[in-house]
Amino acid sequence: MGSQPHDGSGHRTAAADRHHSDTTLRVNGKPHTLTVDHRRVLLDLLREDLGLTGAKKGCDHGQCGACTVLVDGRRVNSCLLLAVALDGSEVTTVEGLAGDGEELHPLQRAFLERDAFQCGYCTPGQICSAVGALAEAAAGHPSHVTDPATPSGGPVPLGREEIRERLSGNLCRCGAYPRIAEAVEDVIP
Repeated sequence: MGSQPHDGSGHRTAAADRHHSDTTLRVNGKPHTLTVDHRRVLLDLLREDLGLTGAKKGCDHGQCGACTVLVDGRRVNSCLLLAVALDGSEVTTVEGLAGDGEELHPLQRAFLERDAFQCGYCTPGQICSAVGALAEAAAGHPSHVTDPATPSGGPVPLGREEIRERLSGNLCRCGAYPRIAEAVEDVIP
């Protein structure tokens, strides 16, 4: 059920049949065209076909958040998304947050400085989720705990309760939540 790299000629490859489609994703700034089985989820494409193993397979049911990546800037559980449905999308994994790898993303650096991980298994998903949560709050997207009196359309202030609520879809089996919240607080502008 894997994906195959596209031959680049613009012609459908032999594997492209009624169960496969040629799909182009821009992953961490680089275009990838693959012939993708319609059942293949984004997480497996990233890990097995592109060798980007930062996003982890945890529960495989969208409940733990270990597989969180950004698609067109929004955080998603990559274990739940069919890759073929994302044709033309921009995907950012934890490997792509640092750009060309010259310097860590501020959240990656904050996680290191705050020791916001123990086993580290959930850390890539936590960091991608935090990047998405910061962007959502800056864009004025309310959460379940946002004060209803918060002016609509403006940035949502990120206190500890907001951070915890916005990251509640990402589970840490080691219980590093206090350090994770501190790391996120460190990068709030």
